[in-house]
Amino acid sequence: MDYRPGSILDPERAAMASEVLPDGLIAAEADARISFLNRRAVQVLGMRPRQLVGRDIREALTLRDSDGTDWWEVTDPWRGLNIRTGHREKFLMLEGGREILVTAKYLRPARNQPVNRVIVMVRDAEARRRLEADHAALISTVAHELRSPLTSVKGFSSTLLRRWDRFTDDQKRLMIETIEADADRVTRLITELLDISRIDAGRLQIRPQPIDVAAVYGRHVERAVASGLERGRFAVDVPADLPEVWADPDRLDQILSNLIENAFRHGEGVITLSASKACGDAQDLLASKGHHQGVDLVVSDEGKGIAPDHRDIVFSRFWHGASRGSTGLGLYVVKGLVEAHGGRVQVESAPSGGAQFRLSLPSEPPDYLT
Repeated sequence: MDYRPGSILDPERAAMASEVLPDGLIAAEADARISFLNRRAVQVLGMRPRQLVGRDIREALTLRDSDGTDWWEVTDPWRGLNIRTGHREKFLMLEGGREILVTAKYLRPARNQPVNRVIVMVRDAEARRRLEADHAALISTVAHELRSPLTSVKGFSSTLLRRWDRFTDDQKRLMIETIEADADRVTRLITELLDISRIDAGRLQIRPQPIDVAAVYGRHVERAVASGLERGRFAVDVPADLPEVWADPDRLDQILSNLIENAFRHGEGVITLSASKACGDAQDLLASKGHHQGVDLVVSDEGKGIAPDHRDIVFSRFWHGASRGSTGLGLYVVKGLVEAHGGRVQVESAPSGGAQFRLSLPSEPPDYLT
């Protein structure tokens, strides 16, 4: 192998390069003795270099799988088959029970030759475990939220099929309306889950077009009134000279529906839908993303508001506040949708003392449309 100074495999250059890796790197030679480890490996393993360098890696670094089996005995890099190239990432336990993620790569001087170096990459497993815990919590929440409406749909539909002639038209209408409402609830939850998946993967697609804010607010008020809410619960304040906002109409409806529903669930009194030209920090943020002009859309209520120490977490998954009448996913989706537009959403104190959500969105077309 080429270890000449300045070559790509020059040990000094390789050691310097390894220090910029996000993962820990440990190298063991043909005799299984550790020849090198970077600083990140020291941090992940919680061991000092003198405890490892020069020692047999199989003795210095005890690794066991979930059933307690010694990982080195199972893999046996130096005496195993000569066609193996390494092992994929796996959860393993250090001595003391702490979990880490381990990947191994076997280096040979030529094909089918014995291993002359083993490169082990180690990574702290805490972040992965937190992610898995979040996914488990999401699955549990979804299962719980789906059970109730599906049980209702099944119960009412079965009852109608078996006893149709026994019910009056008003009773039938009530049951069908309940089935429709529960079906809408399931659809909304599935939409939220799909959006969360796209947001987390960075694959959320936005198709912006110019939208009249006053018209959008008007539609949401009429929709709420049609569902049985009093018109007096709403106040709309939009300046006549307000520029149009550039947004995906379906996504903007989804954002406002979530915020208005949140205001009814947690707030009290009149819900105010207002708008103004973006300024200050909001305009600076939009300008940093290439938007020279913007509009602030504001949804506020007259409830108890949100405590200042909770305002940083209201857009996280499963936040419910004092009430637990929802999945806790709505505001997380709102934040992802707003940011996909190149905007920002934040929570403030309303003039009435309640909660106030401010959306800062661009009021000009994106660069690819101009």
